[in-house]
Amino acid sequence: MSIASTRIQPCLWFDGDLEAAARFYTGIFPNSSIDRLTRMPGGPGQPDRAMVGEFTLDGLTFRAVDGGPGHAVFSEAVSFQITCGDQSEVDYYWDSLVDGGEESMCGWLKDRYGLSWQVVPTRLFELVADPDPVRGRAVSQAVLRMRRIVVADLEAAARAARGGAAAG
Repeated sequence: MSIASTRIQPCLWFDGDLEAAARFYTGIFPNSSIDRLTRMPGGPGQPDRAMVGEFTLDGLTFRAVDGGPGHAVFSEAVSFQITCGDQSEVDYYWDSLVDGGEESMCGWLKDRYGLSWQVVPTRLFELVADPDPVRGRAVSQAVLRMRRIVVADLEAAARAARGGAAAG
């Protein structure tokens, strides 16, 4: 066995909609492609359905299986985090992925296929790690009240905590 050839790759199980999901995701992320779809004869009304495949999202390759309805359901136990440089990126990925899905809390959402995503600005990590623990806690508390993370609101929470700490 050669350790150098070992690699870990996500494999997703879809309920009858692998090809549609691959098209949805590759339409959102840059540097993305549908790399392979293997078609097999389907049942009535599903001729030549894509049963297995690979697609790449911004350089990360996913394998996928189409198990048909009722076989698998995604849960929040596994999610993919998108680290965004600014609010416009947060808004783009949030709006694109939540379309047909549902919002959750603290930057989490489920897309139309039930896959969980975390759309997180890098500024959140910076503010939570502030050397002033009062500011870090204030930012953490602000995130707990958000669905989509809003950078300006995080910065306002940090400023207010700094002002409150200086006044106290």
